[in-house]
Amino acid sequence: MRELIEEIRNCKRCALHKTRRNPVPGEGSLSAQLMLVGEAPGYWEDVRGRPFVGAAGKLLNELLSAIGLSRGEVYIANILKCRPPGNRDPLPEEVDACTPFLDRQVELISPRVVVTLGRHSTSYFFSKAGLEFRRMADVHGKVYKIEVLGVSFSLIPTFHPASALYNPKYRGMIEEDLHVVEDLLRREGIL
Repeated sequence: MRELIEEIRNCKRCALHKTRRNPVPGEGSLSAQLMLVGEAPGYWEDVRGRPFVGAAGKLLNELLSAIGLSRGEVYIANILKCRPPGNRDPLPEEVDACTPFLDRQVELISPRVVVTLGRHSTSYFFSKAGLEFRRMADVHGKVYKIEVLGVSFSLIPTFHPASALYNPKYRGMIEEDLHVVEDLLRREGIL
């Protein structure tokens, strides 16, 4: 993982390296059974070089705590490792340039459960698994047994925590989805 993090820090595969302050490789337990995958770093993540440390990260910490987990017990990563200017959506060429890093993280962590946070990470994993993705409302909170990169895991999509900051109805949906995660982790003896 150290080599991979160093590669991410030195990456110039797309133009985002020109505008970033700090790359955000990901963090957490290298033996985590649960991996959370978001979209891209935001302002505070870019400043600190860590995933989910702004307002959405604070909410994510609360949501994890509600199901008996802490950040140190999971692994948190993003599709992109550098902040897009103005927090715009990732461009396809940025996703193509950056996801080989995420793929290697999945291989190294080999999680039993992956929770995708938002449409970009959900779409990426669905495409890797040969599943059709249309919209989050159709897939959130459902469990998909998939194999990607030789790693078999349960995939559970949910909305990005930032969406709950702008639209409070999403918080309840994310909480319900994380209870699905909690139930699965308990059934599999992880919690």
